[in-house]
Amino acid sequence: MNEKNSLGLNKSFLDLNNPFELFEKWFEEAKKKEINDPNALALGTASRDGVPSVRMVLLKGFNKNGFVFYTNLNSQKGKELKDNPIATMCFHWKSLLRQVRIVGTLKLVDDKTADDYYNSRAYESRIGAWASQQSSVLKSRDELLKNLQDFRKKYNDKDNVPRPDYWSGWNLTPSTIEFWLDGENRIHERLKYFLNKNNNWEKKLLSP
Repeated sequence: MNEKNSLGLNKSFLDLNNPFELFEKWFEEAKKKEINDPNALALGTASRDGVPSVRMVLLKGFNKNGFVFYTNLNSQKGKELKDNPIATMCFHWKSLLRQVRIVGTLKLVDDKTADDYYNSRAYESRIGAWASQQSSVLKSRDELLKNLQDFRKKYNDKDNVPRPDYWSGWNLTPSTIEFWLDGENRIHERLKYFLNKNNNWEKKLLSP
């Protein structure tokens, strides 16, 4: 017989009042089970006019203050987040039959946090941040390759490649976090945490 928690859900949902604690448990399991990029997530944004857009990015950190990823601030998602700093994240861990959906508001991380992460990246990744004007139109692939070559020459000291001022991190502070587990005959299990008016987390079961 499958063990259940106090809400009648699979024991993997545990009995936690803080969604960050449950996310940490699930994320640790995903890192052991997922073959590729357990930190991959679909990031959904929208333009000022409400036109949606989604793409995959990589989670680079999380704590009680939110979920962090890094990008070119002049990219499509960067521009959309400046105009409309509300977004959604979706993690799908197929090997675990689990999904986590997060909705919240975003703000830029501080310069020290961005610098520390940028300087931890491989040399070629730091050069790529300079060479690629993300989301802009290329005349040809050769244009990008030339940019890479030029910036390798400009920043040939691998220990001293400054962070571009248009490259930084976004922190999503969640207002809701939903945990989903695949169920037989599509009778899935869903648990949604949300912030109440007192800024405390509450949780509710959702119908599949």
